[in-house]
Amino acid sequence: MSDEDKELEQLKKKRLAEMEKNIALKQEQEKIPTQEKPPSARKILVKNLGYRGLEVLENAEYQFPSDTKIVVEKLGELLNSGEINEEIDGGKLLVLFRSVGINVRMENKINIEHDGKFISLSDKLTGKSLKKENSTNDNSDL
Repeated sequence: MSDEDKELEQLKKKRLAEMEKNIALKQEQEKIPTQEKPPSARKILVKNLGYRGLEVLENAEYQFPSDTKIVVEKLGELLNSGEINEEIDGGKLLVLFRSVGINVRMENKINIEHDGKFISLSDKLTGKSLKKENSTNDNSDL
């Protein structure tokens, strides 16, 4: 073999060794899981909320942001540690907030059935729906 062939073989071996080293390094990095942040307390709480729980939480966060953050952090810790292992629905969450002095206001709406349709109680008491029906009935006779 000539000197050029020997040099070329040495370069090929060196390059092959570098490639193998890079592949081994990549495989090691894939084996070691990346350090992920633990989920936030709010995310843990949201996963464990039941019927209308998210609605109560959002109202509390809007009305009392700093106080709600403290309660959410503590609930997240309790849920994460397993001390609380049940679903928290909106009623339970509302009672909890009120028991610690956070009076979260919720929108209330009472619907009643009138002639096969559901209308709000306030509309029924003010007679808005009856006026609308009477005006449409008067137009139909024309």
